[in-house]
Order: sequence, then structure tokens, then C-alpha cells
Amino acid sequence: DADTDRIRAALAGAGADVDLLALGPQDTRATLAERLGVARPTALVSLLGLAETTHRDHDVLPRAVSDTVLLVQALTDAAVRARLWTLTRGGVAATGTDSVDSTKSAQLWGLARVFGLEHPESWGGLLDLPAELDERTAALLLAALSTPDGEDQLALRPAGLLARRLVRAPASESAGSAPQFRDTALITGGTGGLGGHVARRLAHAGVRHLVLVSRRGPDAEGADRLREELVALGARVTIAACDVADRAALATLLEQLRTAGPPIRTVVHTAGSGRSARLLDTDAAEIAAVLAPKAAGARNLHELLGDLDAFVLFSSGAGVWGSGGQGAYAAANADLDALAEHRRGRGLAATSVAWGAWAGEGMATGAAEERLHRQGLRFMDPQVAIGALDQALEHDEGTLVVADIDWPTFAARYTSARDRPLIGEIPEARPVRAPEPAEQTPDLVARLATLSGDERRRALLGAVAAQAAVVLGHPDAAAVPVDRSFRDLGFDSLTAVKLRNRLAAATGLSLPAGLVFDHPNPAALATYLGSRLAFDENPVRSALFEDLARLESTVAALSCDTLPAVVPDVRERAALTTRLRALLTGWDQARGGDQSASREQVDDVSDDDLFDFIDAKFGRS
Repeated sequence: DADTDRIRAALAGAGADVDLLALGPQDTRATLAERLGVARPTALVSLLGLAETTHRDHDVLPRAVSDTVLLVQALTDAAVRARLWTLTRGGVAATGTDSVDSTKSAQLWGLARVFGLEHPESWGGLLDLPAELDERTAALLLAALSTPDGEDQLALRPAGLLARRLVRAPASESAGSAPQFRDTALITGGTGGLGGHVARRLAHAGVRHLVLVSRRGPDAEGADRLREELVALGARVTIAACDVADRAALATLLEQLRTAGPPIRTVVHTAGSGRSARLLDTDAAEIAAVLAPKAAGARNLHELLGDLDAFVLFSSGAGVWGSGGQGAYAAANADLDALAEHRRGRGLAATSVAWGAWAGEGMATGAAEERLHRQGLRFMDPQVAIGALDQALEHDEGTLVVADIDWPTFAARYTSARDRPLIGEIPEARPVRAPEPAEQTPDLVARLATLSGDERRRALLGAVAAQAAVVLGHPDAAAVPVDRSFRDLGFDSLTAVKLRNRLAAATGLSLPAGLVFDHPNPAALATYLGSRLAFDENPVRSALFEDLARLESTVAALSCDTLPAVVPDVRERAALTTRLRALLTGWDQARGGDQSASREQVDDVSDDDLFDFIDAKFGRS
């Protein structure tokens, strides 16, 4: 289309070698990974975000979202490390005159921010296009795409490039007016913890009729107790079972409520569900299941009810700054913020609050609660949160964040892998760089150089375990089993990059961003580092040690019980053992001979050779 042609022409005009990879309905994760593996791109610009259609099996899921997830998964499977820029149109309201006509692009912004956290080494950024691309805006597009490690959330408008920032909401000059709640108020997720707090507030405000909607309705735990409490406050209470993502079911309920009266004047949408899963482990059905109650439910309420005194959406900070393992949830919450902007652009009431963590009966429990604490998100007293909601409605806020954040802790974790300009204008969030590791490069390398081979390997393994312990917050290296996979030890993309940075500082080596994921456990990683730190000026011997290290790392990966799909079966293990022993025999026979021959023997151990040997010995299974 015209956008694709103009962007290709602009990139080519700037000297780029541009290939077009079209994603078709027949493409799967495997086929796309294969195509990317052949293309081996050095940079990627995705136009998938410009699609306005939905997934063929899930009406609630935009193809912009599902196809981007497919691309992210395929890039990882193909081991392509190129930076990915994702383009959208109408995904953000970047100026006071912007209109948000579709929330599909906004969902992609929420999800892509999570990709940037889970895969910082592959993150380029997000760029929202203007309605029309001309030569000037195309030049600005090139400027944005060519800036390394700079602004990563941009909107391109006729006035120029605009960068996204999280800023404190200024105190309003006017006192505002207390919200007037009257007639009927409908609360989705009304029998849950958040819905219950809102219902009590509205009952105190004098709402005549409270309608609490949830999937289980009267059968929800604590529903009868909540009803009694609200009735005691003077409200008439209806508790209804309805899936608000089901437009027909919701329309039927609303018609029943209209007949019974009084009219619905207020909607508070707290319903939603969150599922923790990395983008690599997420499929279309799981994303749709998270989008349905929040995004589809909010859309149905908007379209079926129209203008109201108050239309309040309970969003989440995950949709504003992202949250690892929360890609679908972030997309759903970004959708709510965009819907509020869309309504306000049409002159309708709307307020979307991106909440932090609520104490007590909030959404976060167990492991999620602990994770939020580690991220620097403190739990708010529900009464304080409700007071903040009152303020937002008094001052007719559109979209805002209400959260209690330990900024130094949050910023240190949020920016551990790379700079995050989003929070750059909050003074307390300016990251304080951690001091360099106690053991600097000269000390570690010099100490290793004085040791024998076995002693050096043990010392390097201890250094890797010690650095891993620091990153994970353990008291010492003893808490890090060296044969256990990094994932089982608790590493995610952020802590993996942090360990890479510490090891790079300790060794003086330039190490790849995917270091921890390329080597399955501390023992394999120490072997790799040992090859890179070879204390041998002979280039042939150094290269030989590097080859051996790669071979050892491959064997360790094949033996890793966290990757059952690649663990060899009995026959394959026998064949591999025979091959390796043959290699060692050849080495023994060549001892004292030409070193280049030894190098050739090591280079000769390829995947094709191994499987040819298996075929010859045992035949294909």
C-alpha cells in the first residue's frame, strides 16, 4: 500500500538495503522463524501495527497484536538479534487535537512495551504515524529509526517528533466540584474487592440503585455479605450474573435494568483478569481471554450506554510502563486508556485511572504481590485510592496514573537493561548507577592468570555464581547451584542483562545481550567465559579452546532437563558418545602433530556430521 511504498522508498533513499517480508495467513511461528533465519535482517521495521482487521478465530483480538506476537516469537526462535521498531497509526493522543479513533493500535502500544522489557536487546521502539506521510514526515521517520538507544516511544505529527513522558499531574487551579451520583450506578466486577470498595463509596454518595455485575453474580463469594452492607447504607442492590464481553447478554441485562428503573447514570468498569506469561509462551487464545473482560467489556458498555454522568475505567500501570510477563494484560489496560480518550474526543464523559497496587482485597496476591514489592510498587490503602478517584472525577481528568511508587527501587529495576526515557522527568526516578563490582577486571583476570587449568575453572565458576547471587539478591554464591538452569534460578530478561553487564565489567569482555539465554546454566556460562579469557597468545590454540567451549556449551544444553524437546534419546546419546570418543582418539593420535589438523578435527563436529553419523550407525527413526 501507499504507506509501505513510501517507507520503503525513504529507507532505500537513505542507503538501506530494504527487503519486504509479507506475513500471510498461512504463516505460523515455525514458518516465519524459518523465513527470518534465511533473511537474517540487521534491523526491522514492522508495519503489522497498521492492520485494522481482527484475528480470524478471535473477534476481540486485533491482528496488529496477534501478528506482532507471532513476529516476536519467530525472531527469538530464529535467534535474530536485530532491533525491532513497531509502527502504528492513531495509537496515542500525542497532542490536544489528536483523536483516538481505534483502540487496536493502543493495545499494541501496551503489549510492545512489555516486549521491550522482556527482550531489551531486540527493542527498538514504538512510533505512531500521522494521518498522511509526506516527504518531511518521512525524513523525521528516518531520524527516529536511526537513533540508537534513544527515545523509544514516539509520535510523528506535522509539528515534529513528540516523545512520551510520564509526568506528575499538576494541582488544579480550580477546586473542582464533587461528583454528583444519582439514580442507578452499574459496577462491573462488582462483587470483587475493587468493585466492593467502589460500591461502598457510591452508596455513601447517595446512589439510589447499585447494580453489581460479575460472571458468577449472586453466587460469588461474599456477595450476600456485601449486599447486606450496602442495603444498610440505604441503597437498593441488584447483583447480576453477566459476562460483559458478551454483547448480547449485556444488552439483555441493560434492557431489564431500563425497564425496572431508575436510569443508569454511572458506570464503573473494574472487571478484568490477568494471566502471567512471557510473550514467547503466549498464544492467540490466551491473549483473547485477557482482552475480553476488560477491552471488549468496556467497548460494549460504551456502545450500548452512550452518554452518562460518569464513565470510569479501572486500568493498570502495566498498560502505562509495561510489566514483564503481562503482555496481554498491558494491552487490555492500554485499550481502556485509549477508549477514555476516544469518548472524551466525542464530548462524552470518561475517566480512566491506571492504578498501582491496592492493599487488602486488590488484584495482587501471592507471587504477584511479591513481584510488585520487588518492582518498587507499594500497596495503597483503599480509602486513599478512593479519595484519589474522587479527585480525578472532581477535576474531570481523562487518563491518569494513581500509584504509590518507591521511585529509586522502581527506576533501578526498570532501567537495569537500558535507559527508559519514559520516566526521565520524574526527579526521584533518575537512576543512581550501582557501584562497580568489587572485583574489577585487573584483579579477576590477574588472579585467574596465576592459577592452573582446574583451579582457574573453579575460580571462574565461583565468580559466575557470585555475580548471579548478587543479581538475584542472595547472600552468597552457595545459594546458586551451578548446574541448575538460569530460568529455574529465577532469571528473567532484566536480571539476565544485569548479570551480563556485571560479568562484562568483571572480565573486561564484550559480551552479547543474550549471554544468559545462550548458555543454560552457570557451569556452561563459566566454560564459555573461560574460552574467551584464554591466557594463550597463540591464536590457533585460543581458537581451539573457543571451539571446545562452544561444544561443551552445546552438550550442556542437550543435557538440560528444562529443554526436554532437545534431550537426545538413548540411541542418539550412544551415537554422540561414539562420535566424541572418536574425536578424542583422533586427538590422541595427532598429539604432537600439526595443530591446524587438530583445529580441523574440532571444526569437523557439525550438526550435519552428527546426524549423518547417527543415520549411518542406526538408520533414521
